[in-house]
Amino acid sequence: MPPPGNDNLARIGQALPPPPATATLEQRSLELLRELDQVLYAVRHEDQVVLSEVPPPMRLLAGMVPAVRPEDLGSPAFRDAHGARYAYASGAMAGGIASVQLVVAVGRAGGIGFFGSGGLPLSGIESAVREVQGTLASEPYGFNLLHNPFEPGLELETVELFLKHQVRRVEAAAFMRITPAVVLYRARGLRALPDGRIAAPNRVLAKVSRPEIAARFMAPPPTALLRELVASGRLHEDEARLAARLPIAEDITAEADSGGPTDQRPLAVLLPLILDERERAMERHGWAHEHLAIRVGAAGGIGDPMAAHAALSLGADYLMTGSINQACVEAGTSAHVKQLLAAADMADVAMAPAPDMFEIGARVQVLKRGTLYPQRAQRLYELFKAYPDFESAPAPEREKVERQILRRPFAEVWADTERYWQARDPAKAEEGRRDGKTRMALCFRWYLGMSSRWAAKDDPERRSDYQVWCGPAIGALNRWTRGTALAQPEARDAATLARALLTGAAALARREAAARAGVKGLPSPFEVARPS
Repeated sequence: MPPPGNDNLARIGQALPPPPATATLEQRSLELLRELDQVLYAVRHEDQVVLSEVPPPMRLLAGMVPAVRPEDLGSPAFRDAHGARYAYASGAMAGGIASVQLVVAVGRAGGIGFFGSGGLPLSGIESAVREVQGTLASEPYGFNLLHNPFEPGLELETVELFLKHQVRRVEAAAFMRITPAVVLYRARGLRALPDGRIAAPNRVLAKVSRPEIAARFMAPPPTALLRELVASGRLHEDEARLAARLPIAEDITAEADSGGPTDQRPLAVLLPLILDERERAMERHGWAHEHLAIRVGAAGGIGDPMAAHAALSLGADYLMTGSINQACVEAGTSAHVKQLLAAADMADVAMAPAPDMFEIGARVQVLKRGTLYPQRAQRLYELFKAYPDFESAPAPEREKVERQILRRPFAEVWADTERYWQARDPAKAEEGRRDGKTRMALCFRWYLGMSSRWAAKDDPERRSDYQVWCGPAIGALNRWTRGTALAQPEARDAATLARALLTGAAALARREAAARAGVKGLPSPFEVARPS
C-alpha cells in the first residue's frame, strides 16, 4: 500500500480525489468526527497521527475511534427501564413552564419529559394528565411531585390523582425527607411475580442535591410510614411487604447548580459523591440480589454538549436538562421571557427569596437580566425579618413598597390574599387575621407568586417584576448556539435542541478517543460540539 500523500492525509489506500484546496486537515477531521456511525482509525504518518475512515496496515495503526451515536450515550438500563430511545429527560419546571407541549415533544423525540406540576391546582394537573395521555401513545412521560412541607395533604392528594390516572413516573423534587405521599406512590400496585421478582408499576426519579438525601431514596421506605399507610387503608399489607424489598427510587438525579430551588453544588463534586452513595446502598441493602440496579443521572448546569459530555464522563447514567428547555418554543412562558433568556449569559442569574417557604428563608435562582425581581424580593424578605408587622415598618419604607413593588395599598393586597386563603386553607386565613407577621408574609408571598404569572403571561406593566427561574446553563446554551439558527428563540424547539445536545456530546466522545490515540490537527471541542 503506498504511503498517503501530503494533500490527503485523512484517506489511506484509496485513489480518491483530494479534498478542496480550502479543506484543511482540521476541517477534514471535523467532518469525520461528525460522521457518528463511522469507525475511524488513528494512523501514523511521518511524524504525526491523523484520522482515517480506511483501516491501515497494523504497523501504522495508533488507535481507533469507535462509532458513537446519541442513542449510545448513558445507560442502556435507563433506556430499557423507561422505554426511551435516549438516556435523556427534560426536568419539570413549576407552574406548567414544563408544559404539555414540551412533555409531548421530548417524548416523541425519544426522551422523557416531565410536566411542571408544582404550584398548580389539582384541576390544572388533572387536565394536563388527560392531555398528555390523550396525545402520546407508548412514548414515556412523567409528572412532577414537588415536596410541600406546609401542605402535606395536598402532596397526598396529588399522588392519589397520579395513581387514579396511572401516571407511571414522577420526578420527586425538593424532598428533604421521605414522606407518606412518595411512599404511597411507589408502593401502590406492587405485586410478586412467579420467579420471585417484584413488578413495580410506578417509578420515582428522585432529584436531590445532597448525598444523605440520595441515600434515603436508595433505601426501602421507612417501616413506620408503611405501617401508617396500611393503617389508613391506603396500602394493602402485601404492597407494604413488597415495598420493604425495594428502593423508593431506582433513578437518582444529582441536581447541581440549577434554576429555581438549588443548593448551587458543583456537578463535578456532587455527582461522584452520589455515585459513591449508590455503591454503598447497593451493598448495604443487597439490591443486586433482588436483580436491581440504581441509576444516577446528572442535572444542573447542562446547557451545551461540553457539559453533557463531562457529566457522562463522570459516570452519569442519564442527563436531565432544565433551564435550557424554558427557552424552547414549547415552554409554557411568554415570548418576551424567551427573548430575555436568549440574551442571558452565565452571570445573569441571582439567588432570591422563594415564593413558597418564604418565611424560613428558602431561595431560588432566577434571571436577573431585564428584571428587578431579585432586588425587590430580597427587600421584602428583609422587611419581613425586621418587623413584627407591616405597620411597624417606617412610613417611607411602607410607601416605597406599596408604590414600587406591590403597586397597590397593602390593605388591598391583604383583602385579595385573605379571600384566596379562605378558599384554600381557612386556618391560614384566620392566622393572618390574628397575626401581623403572618399577614405580612402572606401579602409578600402574593407578590412573589404573582411575579411568575406576570412573566408567563407577559404583563407589560409588570416586566420589571418578572420572576424567571433560571440557572447559569442558559449562558452556556447561548454561547454554544451563537451564530447558528438555534440562537433564535423561535428556532429552539425541544426536539431539535435535544438532538443537537446529544449529537454534540457523541462527537465529543469521539474527539476524546482520537486525542487519546495521539491524533494531531483536531478541531477544538467547542467547534466539534457546535450545532450544524
